[in-house]
Amino acid sequence: MQLKSILRDLWNMRDDMGKKPTRGGPERKQMHRRRRRTKSHIAPEQSFSSQKSSPALVEQSQWANMPPELLHDIIQRVEESETSWPARRDVVACASVCRSWREITKEIVKTPEQCGLLTFPISLKQPGPRDSLIQCFIQRERETSTYRLYLGLSPALSGDMSKLLLAARKTRRATSTEFVISLVADEISRASTSYVGKLRSNFLGSKFTIYDSQPPHGPTIQSNQKSHKRMNSEHVIPRVPTGSYNVATVSYELNILRTRGPRRMQCIMQSIPISAVQEGGVAPTPTDLTDSLNQQTSRLPVSQGKKLLDNLSCGSPRMDLERDDMSDPLILKNKAPRWHEQLQCWCLNFRGRVTVASVKNFQLVAAAEPCQNVSLAEQEKVILQFGKIGKDIFTMDYRYPLSAFQAFAICLSSFDTKPACE
Repeated sequence: MQLKSILRDLWNMRDDMGKKPTRGGPERKQMHRRRRRTKSHIAPEQSFSSQKSSPALVEQSQWANMPPELLHDIIQRVEESETSWPARRDVVACASVCRSWREITKEIVKTPEQCGLLTFPISLKQPGPRDSLIQCFIQRERETSTYRLYLGLSPALSGDMSKLLLAARKTRRATSTEFVISLVADEISRASTSYVGKLRSNFLGSKFTIYDSQPPHGPTIQSNQKSHKRMNSEHVIPRVPTGSYNVATVSYELNILRTRGPRRMQCIMQSIPISAVQEGGVAPTPTDLTDSLNQQTSRLPVSQGKKLLDNLSCGSPRMDLERDDMSDPLILKNKAPRWHEQLQCWCLNFRGRVTVASVKNFQLVAAAEPCQNVSLAEQEKVILQFGKIGKDIFTMDYRYPLSAFQAFAICLSSFDTKPACE
């Protein structure tokens, strides 16, 4: 059997397993099937949880009983042949067949740090590759205050091949500005299951806080969560909806004297230790994307639970990541530009990725003390760069230890008005 025919059968099997019985006749069922086939996107993680409640459908599938060796070989070939979007959606289709297919697909598909590819929604919260940059671009819509992050070099070069990764909407409030970040562009809301996080500023627009819909996962955090589940019910608190985890802070230096020059910014990544950029270091890498609507917060010890309840009573359903075993957080600073005498402007080497001068352009590098044992080569490596290439078009390139979500949130802070910093 050819590979294309196998993939065609996989799409049909996914549609058949996802059907729900309706009261209408065959015509209504046919229209329902056509609507499902028109959707083409990265399948959310929570869509596979429904398969656990229907084991009978999985057992009746003709693909569920395939030999594991043969199944592994098929998915391995699909994963190696489809290395770019939209063709890579075939890998997502393999994970949508049944539980056994999904488990094998998750074993074969590597993290962006290992392969440099984005496949599942959880890839957007995993660190990027160490030796190269993942190149993206941001498209701004002034009328709707919407920002879309696409995977690709630019709209002109990528065209229809661009893959939508994240979308955000800007909302101005009396004392702050808020950016809500979602997986889809047509449903940007904290009440949506596609909600992944938000960015909030202070009154002056000089400080921004990045909130994640779920806590970052690392080896130590995962073990702590397992131990919490084994604790007595008296030592845990119930789940609290609409909670957010403070994972990073972006600060802009105040320009009181109104001197001309580029912005000065600093990012404190509370969820990433400084050891991640040291030799042999590892950054926290989540493995599952929880449902942000139903599983906003994990079970916590009583000490942290009381703190969360106090925040809720004050109308602030947020949580700060404070762990005793957490080392010094990673601090990023903008790379200092140099003054070009002939052009009479500040310049940075973006290696052709930025073509329009703007106060929003920046490059972030790791800031480390001599006692933190971070090599000079690692401190000179650009972790995130952002710049303008056209009207309402900006490039965003990131690498390890940042994720696409963290990089996008940092870049969104550059779009807000900062009268005290310019």
